[in-house]
Amino acid sequence: MCRVFAGQDPEGYRQINRSIRIDGHSTSIQLEATFWALLDEIADSQGLTTPKFISKLYDEAIEINGQIPNFASMLRTTCALYLRGHRPGIEEHSAPKREAA
Repeated sequence: MCRVFAGQDPEGYRQINRSIRIDGHSTSIQLEATFWALLDEIADSQGLTTPKFISKLYDEAIEINGQIPNFASMLRTTCALYLRGHRPGIEEHSAPKREAA
């Protein structure tokens, strides 16, 4: 059963650092190659570059939640949500926003 997971290509979990601008500041984000590939796919599905998608995601998360305790973890869970079929749609634009705590 675990051979599918244990036998995966090590290239998929190789750590990759990317430097991007978020909120006007240059920052470095370290994620596994598989997550970068998924973020590239998500960004492309939104008609954005990956840095632009990540910057937009950051801005919206700050607006909704007020803070992001661990942005790299948020990016990983974004990928998990995407793989589970959660996709931005028209209905999200009419959904009420949560107040920041």
